Amino acid sequence: MNCDPPVAKTTAMPVSSLSEPLMVAAGRIGFLGPEGTFTEVALRSTLEEQASDGRVRHFSPYATMHDTIEAVSSGEVDCAVVPIENSIEGSVSATVDLLAHQFDDLQIVREVRIPIRHSLIARQGVSLEDVTRVISHPHANAQCREWLRTNLPGREVEAANSTADAVARVAEGPEPWAAIGNELAAEKYGCVILGANIEDHKDNETRFVFLARQRERQDWFEPYKTSVVCEIIKDQPGALLLILQEFAFRHLNLTKIESRPSKRGLGDYIFVIDVEGKVDDVAIADALRCLSCKLPRLAVLGSYPVGRPLGRASR
Repeated sequence: MNCDPPVAKTTAMPVSSLSEPLMVAAGRIGFLGPEGTFTEVALRSTLEEQASDGRVRHFSPYATMHDTIEAVSSGEVDCAVVPIENSIEGSVSATVDLLAHQFDDLQIVREVRIPIRHSLIARQGVSLEDVTRVISHPHANAQCREWLRTNLPGREVEAANSTADAVARVAEGPEPWAAIGNELAAEKYGCVILGANIEDHKDNETRFVFLARQRERQDWFEPYKTSVVCEIIKDQPGALLLILQEFAFRHLNLTKIESRPSKRGLGDYIFVIDVEGKVDDVAIADALRCLSCKLPRLAVLGSYPVGRPLGRASR
């Protein structure tokens, strides 16, 4: 079949010509805040503010996912890091939807994976027996449910905007409350840790991605992953098979398949797919070329080095 090149986000995007990865070269990096979030932990576990060549990188927190991603899209920062998937709670839908539907000028340029280690945190002078309420992000509360049931039975559990926001509230308030967060947040807000590693699942892990306005080079000597968005014409038998068979025929391994609402109507979906390999690999390029003939929309969210678990990111 003679197909035109895929209508993909990488087609019109400049490719980095830098001698180092885009996130390493970045001088201004945004992250989902406030200070003390696991996103900041992921950032600081990957990069130092003081670069090896003497440059000083500037890390800037943003209040919302939209603000964080918009900061790199507008050029306010060079890169931004946001969470995209948790091994317990699944995909971070806000990140996926913004990249799939709204910001078509960005690329994922690096993935970082860190273990999620939750701590029970309180202000100075508060003991575990004193705690009357526990606050944190709903995901963190859910991930520590059994520990809370065993160690703080009957305590009220309250939702917060983020784990860092919860720690800040506990630090500032007079009540004997505790927050679920990380060690970095406890340090930043002058709190103490009443219980460490309180998560119910010890293999709890989150993927974070760095975003930039360029496509990452495809010649780093690391394993790569390519993320694509596939939009179908209509809901019909075999619609997903039409997509999957292009990858299966070429023996390409998919590491993730997810359906997300198309935002056009109830029951109308797009598919977000991660495939092992580079967008420039012959097999992947050929698969995307053929998919572009079948689908009304095909977007490449990025082709980037795959993150390895970072053991020291438990802070």
